[in-house]
Amino acid sequence: MKSFAIELILLFAWASFAMGADIPSDTISAADGGASSRHRSWHSLLPTQLVAQNAGNMGWLSVGVGWSYGRSRQWETHLLVGFVPKYKSGSAKPTFTIKENFMPWRIMLNQRMMLEPLSCGLYVNTIGGGQFWSHLPSRYPNNYYLYSTRFRINVFMGERVTWTFGKGRRGPRSITAFYELSTCDLYLLDFFGNRSVKAKDIVGLSLGVKLQVF
Repeated sequence: MKSFAIELILLFAWASFAMGADIPSDTISAADGGASSRHRSWHSLLPTQLVAQNAGNMGWLSVGVGWSYGRSRQWETHLLVGFVPKYKSGSAKPTFTIKENFMPWRIMLNQRMMLEPLSCGLYVNTIGGGQFWSHLPSRYPNNYYLYSTRFRINVFMGERVTWTFGKGRRGPRSITAFYELSTCDLYLLDFFGNRSVKAKDIVGLSLGVKLQVF
């Protein structure tokens, strides 16, 4: 349990670094002096998005918050908490995910609808529960994994459609629906190490929705 807590802290520390890497300066009003600098630092920690996503090796459902940044807000960092139903494990398990998104292109379909034909990135997740490996079983050779088996590294690509609400109204600025095709490190190892494993066996579909609140 102690090692799991330490690993979780390191996971969220990495997310904090990613969020603060490139926060746009136009998100707050310009001001001078140390007070302005402190205000800018605190403001950059405020989430700008609410996110919900199912599947994708994150559990049955994950919800969380996100930050958008970059010159065109083409980068996003999401922190998600989800759960895996108990099925045969005896009890439900929590999941924690840190996700980095990149959207290189945007196509305006009309005044309010926008298509992002490619969204891609990676995410790292972990699952609670003492029965999940903290050390490899004896059938695996030493140094088979270079990092804790509690963590799974996932890669994904997909598409997004965004509807922008009218200006001057209260509430969210836009709502985005998206899908993603993803796989993780374990599946890739199986795919390249076992000829009987097909690409369709290692790729999963995930659906989600995002509210841009700031």
